[in-house]
Amino acid sequence: MASRLGMCRQTVRSRMSRSPKLIIAVALATLAGSVALAGGPGEKIAAKSDAKTDAKTEAKTEAAAPQRFNIGRAPTVEEIRGWDIDVRPDGQGLPVGKGTVAQGEKLFMDNCASCHGEFGEGAGRWPVLAGGKGSLTSDNPVKTVGSYWPYASTLFDYVRHAMPFGSPQSLKVDEYYALVAYVLYLNDVITDQNFELTDKNLATIKMPNEGGFIMDDRATSEKAFWQKDPCMKNCIAPVKITGRATAVDVTPEDKDGKPRGVE
Repeated sequence: MASRLGMCRQTVRSRMSRSPKLIIAVALATLAGSVALAGGPGEKIAAKSDAKTDAKTEAKTEAAAPQRFNIGRAPTVEEIRGWDIDVRPDGQGLPVGKGTVAQGEKLFMDNCASCHGEFGEGAGRWPVLAGGKGSLTSDNPVKTVGSYWPYASTLFDYVRHAMPFGSPQSLKVDEYYALVAYVLYLNDVITDQNFELTDKNLATIKMPNEGGFIMDDRATSEKAFWQKDPCMKNCIAPVKITGRATAVDVTPEDKDGKPRGVE
């Protein structure tokens, strides 16, 4: 209510402002507001827990990732193709190419004869490539391409990987086909000088000793010996000593009764 002119209204303090309960309620409300603004104790704990979880996840991810030493670089497709040149007995991996026995003869004389001899007989102590037929069961077996090797693809794969000696993989694909054809000709596996060896017919050539090799059949032939839970300790009975050398008198003696070798 407005005061009259010239008179002043007495200010009266409200009894509610002096109430302890009200003071406590206001204080609690203020504290709750400040906690809410700060995120609350529950949210702080959750934030800390999330941070720990993120740190653990990051650590596991780093541990699972392959270790890198920042040396070199990843190979290109062309570089991998240059090394991935192995050949299987079924012909898989053979490069497209061809070469005749006649072509291979000249290549052999120029690149191979100095070590293996003109007819594959071997020069000095260098490996023999031809001959040895029927000698594998003798006292002096001669293991050559014709007498021992199981597949023509084995010959192509090895020659292409490692020959000529000192300069491997230096020839063209067609030259390797021609060389292999000539080595097979030296072993009477091929009998026609005009025969052309190609990526289409190499896998069809049968080597004389192919039957001397068998596939690894341990998965079936030895399966009965396999154990799901192999023994890891106390697998055999303890060893017992049933006699000693001094008891069974196995030490040789001289005529004077002294052990031999004793001064």
